[in-house]
Amino acid sequence: METANNIAITVESIVNAPVAKVWESWTKPEHITKWCQASDDWHAPYADNDLRVGGSFTTTMAAKDGSFSFDFGGIYTAVEDNRLIEYTVGDGRKVSIIFEDQGNSTKVIETFDPESTNPIEMQRGGWQAILDNFKKYTETL
Repeated sequence: METANNIAITVESIVNAPVAKVWESWTKPEHITKWCQASDDWHAPYADNDLRVGGSFTTTMAAKDGSFSFDFGGIYTAVEDNRLIEYTVGDGRKVSIIFEDQGNSTKVIETFDPESTNPIEMQRGGWQAILDNFKKYTETL
């Protein structure tokens, strides 16, 4: 994955849970709203997910103080249960998430095209923070 000026960014984590549990936590709206934020002063009050090729998803990310919110969403281009999710966001950037079954743990590798507004390290840090929240949430289910 490459954009005109930037090479894709990858974040990853090993989640101490079997792949079926990790997949469910990643894909079910009732779980997404519990982990999809980069910091404690944000939350995800809404999530909708039609997990199939051609299906769409939307997650609302909002500051808890009500000062700012935005919807993050896209269209799925590939879905392989317990293994792979790929999608394109509204501005055309591509995202790929690989779920590597490691028995009692799952390696999650998320690769995404950067946007052109924020520095690469800020984007990497934000996506890694969300993935870290996902790991923490999923391991306590």
